[in-house]
Amino acid sequence: MKLRLTEEETAFREELRTFFTTKVPEEYRAAIALGKHVGKDGIVHTQQILNAAGLAVPNWPVEWGGRDWTPLQRHIWHEEMQLACVPPPLAFNATMIGPVIANFGSQQLKERFLPATANLDIWWCQGFSEPNAGSDLASLTTRAVRDGDDWIVNGQKTWTTLGQYADWIFCLVRTDPEAERKQKGISMLLFPMDSPGVTIRPIELIDGGFEVNEVFFSDVRVPGDLLVGEENAGWSYAKFLLGNERVGVAPVAATKRALAGVKQHAEETGALADPVLAARIVELENELLALDLTALRVVAHSADGKPHPASSVLKLKGTELQQAVSELAVDVAGPLSLSTGSDTVPEWAALAAPTYLNLRKASIYGGSNEIQRQIIAGTILGL
Repeated sequence: MKLRLTEEETAFREELRTFFTTKVPEEYRAAIALGKHVGKDGIVHTQQILNAAGLAVPNWPVEWGGRDWTPLQRHIWHEEMQLACVPPPLAFNATMIGPVIANFGSQQLKERFLPATANLDIWWCQGFSEPNAGSDLASLTTRAVRDGDDWIVNGQKTWTTLGQYADWIFCLVRTDPEAERKQKGISMLLFPMDSPGVTIRPIELIDGGFEVNEVFFSDVRVPGDLLVGEENAGWSYAKFLLGNERVGVAPVAATKRALAGVKQHAEETGALADPVLAARIVELENELLALDLTALRVVAHSADGKPHPASSVLKLKGTELQQAVSELAVDVAGPLSLSTGSDTVPEWAALAAPTYLNLRKASIYGGSNEIQRQIIAGTILGL
């Protein structure tokens, strides 16, 4: 099967490619190409460049900075951004809470938050996972109790990614513990991370980095007008948000770029002469092609801005291939992947092991891969 773009779509792709490779600072793109981080300043700067050009939140309603693009145009935008090694718009803002506020928030919430969220003047973090309610998100126990017009929040969240940078949190809280089903009685609140009673504690990861955090709430007072949508309807908003997140966590183009890099290093080091390793590369290339076609099917069948149920397939397979490519990089680097701080070891080889270790998280966040298999079995296969 060979995909052919129309002349207009080809011109659209070229326009984006030119913008991404000439307007986004080379230092950021070079860092991403090596698998390094660009830091908070790099992420904010890049998103503001994209937002000024109308390229930060194309999936939002037009009145709030979105573009009336077709699903294929959005797919091309996403793919070209990855191929150009552009730091992507912050997912918590662009694909998670932004669309939720745009679809379910009050007019007051939209006007207050959406422009600042698109421009990353506000950095959001996600308050979903809890110590005893990770994959089983609906079992969350963080409570919010009415006190006049306000809510009083008590509880704990964990695995709060980049929470150390966040200005605000979108937080799932249990507002009706007597609800008939655990999915009922959950609401979504927004509040500043510097609110009295909020404590954040970093968690060191296996690769030595500090990317996630524990967050504790002790009698945090939240004004009632910071409730998203309707009281006790937060589970519906969470499912909408997670569906968008799963589409975004299948970075097919980025994984293809990473695999091409590994293949180049294998050729340079002579490892490609090993037929077993060469076969692994070919197998991964074919699986990425199949996933690419599946991603096109998903975007083509997403209606009214709602993610297709098959987004779970993208999340599951996309993360598996990410991890497989990172494992292949470690094998190609060999003993060099264990070196740290040496000037004689190529940077790609020194980063192979930390990247492999860091990507173990990919099969957990955004709904664990075990949960995705349950969704696929029940929703898609009808089992």
